[in-house]
Amino acid sequence: MINLKQDSDGFVRMNRHFPEKMTLTVTFADGTQEEVSGRRMNELYDAALADFRLGNNMDAKGFSRSPVKIHRKNAIEFVPVSPGLTK
Repeated sequence: MINLKQDSDGFVRMNRHFPEKMTLTVTFADGTQEEVSGRRMNELYDAALADFRLGNNMDAKGFSRSPVKIHRKNAIEFVPVSPGLTK
């Protein structure tokens, strides 16, 4: 089982999808724990990635359509979490 720990800013480090049927444990900053499915964590990751891309004027595939020739990394490593993830 994988245990993800929330940092003081409210994020867990997650830079990839997990298998949907995997059970993960998220330990929050206040010490409480919650079991979450890989599917739910993947949904949170996808939502955070979409917000990142929207905020950086990228399309759905992560490409910037501005005239700049250098593309920044179009991925995220931190996902915001809060208690009550399974709801």
